[in-house]
Amino acid sequence: MAIVNFSVPDDVKKAFDRAFKSKNKSAVIADLMRRAVADAQRKKQRADLFRSLTEGRRRRPSATDEQIRSARAAGRS
Repeated sequence: MAIVNFSVPDDVKKAFDRAFKSKNKSAVIADLMRRAVADAQRKKQRADLFRSLTEGRRRRPSATDEQIRSARAAGRS
């Protein structure tokens, strides 16, 4: 088990102590830290996926406005 020391504003500590007065505060903090790690991993995954998808745009063929209008018109008839 690791020991972590950090500073928080007094009002946050007081609110935390009130909210979790009957709980194991170390367990609560550990759970919050696990959630923060998971959130950071999801954020990175989303950013990587977005980057991958947008990089693919440069390799895909593009169409002019006229080609798009023509294709729409052909699809309607």
